[in-house]
Amino acid sequence: MATTYHLQVVSLDGSEFDGEVQKILLRTIDGDVEILARHTDYCTAIGMGTAKVTMADGKERKAACIGGMLSVMNGEVRVLPTTWEWAEDIDVERAKAAKERAEERLKDKLLDKDARIRAEAKLYRALVRLGSSGQDHHIN
Repeated sequence: MATTYHLQVVSLDGSEFDGEVQKILLRTIDGDVEILARHTDYCTAIGMGTAKVTMADGKERKAACIGGMLSVMNGEVRVLPTTWEWAEDIDVERAKAAKERAEERLKDKLLDKDARIRAEAKLYRALVRLGSSGQDHHIN
């Protein structure tokens, strides 16, 4: 029985990963999904969260994964995220600054509904990036 499969991750910035993996765990709009070898054909929209990819050698890599689509067809797994940032590439200071700006914006009691939704989304993206980087315990 196959224990690895081919995974492609292609974001708007280009190819992020193309190789063999044991599994991927990521957040969809319906909750967390883990794709193992021999998974049935499947397609869903991606939510916002930390993706965990277990490489063929058993090592785990994390990435901030935001939006897009996940497709499993004939044993080929494709992740087409709007944003994909490997943990080691996340600019933690920039994410902390974005978190602080969003929190300040949300303190404004005169924000209209749309502005509040945008600020909440920015805050959540910053928290996902910080959590994916492993720096979430440093969040003030």
